[in-house]
Amino acid sequence: MTRVQFDREQVIRDATRLFWQQGFSGASIQRVVKATGLKPGSLYLAFGSKEALYQTALEHYAGQAKSMLCQVLEQAPSIGEGICRQLLRMVDEAGKVDYCSCFLVKSQLELAASGGALQHKVSVYLTDIESLYADYLGRLYAPELARQYAASLMLHIFGIRVYGYLGHERDVMVTAMKVGLPWLPWEANEEIELCLLSS
Repeated sequence: MTRVQFDREQVIRDATRLFWQQGFSGASIQRVVKATGLKPGSLYLAFGSKEALYQTALEHYAGQAKSMLCQVLEQAPSIGEGICRQLLRMVDEAGKVDYCSCFLVKSQLELAASGGALQHKVSVYLTDIESLYADYLGRLYAPELARQYAASLMLHIFGIRVYGYLGHERDVMVTAMKVGLPWLPWEANEEIELCLLSS
């Protein structure tokens, strides 16, 4: 049998976009075929199953999310300012007309009731992100406090990702973050906020 030649990375990107928008259950194999441009046989040959493709999409998304977070935190004047910028970016994403939340958070909500391997994978990726925050915060605080702050950040991030669907004003969300995370250097990011608002 001749193997079909295709751009694997592009297929993963297309599948990620589909699963992100429609969820695991909502994305039928017919929709996956249409989104990726591959025939069912080629998809199964390359990835094994729809579940395996979904896991690959989750891994792809989680890797990008962690890479972007590291980039933001490394390029910011300080770790605290980098975290503020990351949170403000999430709030701005939540205000977009085509807002689609976070693929990992959406997957966690969809798969939580069923449990299983997919839900476990999502939990692992979200825990990895929390650990990444804790590692960076560990440069500033004692390990236990860094872990507590990282957990608090994840609670707020989950909140932003879901609360964004309610369509509240940006100021409401930003003020709520500042109240809930007073240990972050929000005053240092006021200029960044003004730039985001004017763009």
